[in-house]
Amino acid sequence: MTTVEQAYRIAEGITRAEARNFYYGIRLLPREKRTAMCAVYALGRRIDDVADGELAPATKVAELTSIRKSLESMDNSSDPVLVALADAARRFPIPIATFGELIDGAHMDVDGAEYRDFDELVAYCRTGAGATGRLCLSIFGPVSPTTSQYADQLGIALQQTNILRDVREDFLNGRIYLPSGELERFGVRLRLDDAGALDDPDGRLAALLRFSADRAADWYSLGLRLIPHLDRRSAACCATMSTIYRHQLALIRASPAIVYDRRISLSGLKKARLAAAALAFSVTGVGRACLPVQRLL
Repeated sequence: MTTVEQAYRIAEGITRAEARNFYYGIRLLPREKRTAMCAVYALGRRIDDVADGELAPATKVAELTSIRKSLESMDNSSDPVLVALADAARRFPIPIATFGELIDGAHMDVDGAEYRDFDELVAYCRTGAGATGRLCLSIFGPVSPTTSQYADQLGIALQQTNILRDVREDFLNGRIYLPSGELERFGVRLRLDDAGALDDPDGRLAALLRFSADRAADWYSLGLRLIPHLDRRSAACCATMSTIYRHQLALIRASPAIVYDRRISLSGLKKARLAAAALAFSVTGVGRACLPVQRLL
């Protein structure tokens, strides 16, 4: 039988292997919070893997239903990820029902949902990264209507960045998250050129991506109001993850074509520097960990 300690090691291994940006942030947390965050991530990763995998749609639906059902009896589960999550939920006020929102978002991906306008896209983002933000807040603390709103907004900002970063990869997988009304307004039809890159002969796609990046930056401004409410280690964690994603967003804003033929990422050294800077500011208390986000972009 899997012990709690073994379960946490498995969850942390999943997080370290699958969540490069996320893990750089949570490394700054004290052990109890870090292991709980890994448990949350590991189950979220499992849900995403079902939605993004190569199974038939009907099989994906069955798998998601099974995951939803497993949450009802996780206290008696032998599944290492659920063992770790159940223990974390005993130590922190993790809203387990919020995983249902992640599963709802995964169903939207399986169904090939499209988004007519930005409001519809926000609703989708709220089931994904917004829900993840609220799950993380339950471990960071404190949880209140105000901090929950900020965590939700920050999660939505992060997911908008992912959408812009992964626009080509998602298109290759048959998914378009950019709202169809905005594609029409900017005169964009997503397609590939002969080299397999996104085709943008007249710069209209670049204009749409810049517009979308500016809007995502506004959501960061809303969501980063969370940081002053957190303790210093949690603030450093949140600031690090946000800074990594905001740096990627700044790269896309400066040169949208950077995502036309690849998925951009930051080097391990760059991420480590961002993490170190965020921790240094949080330890000294300068700017309550907000300065790394502002200065390092």
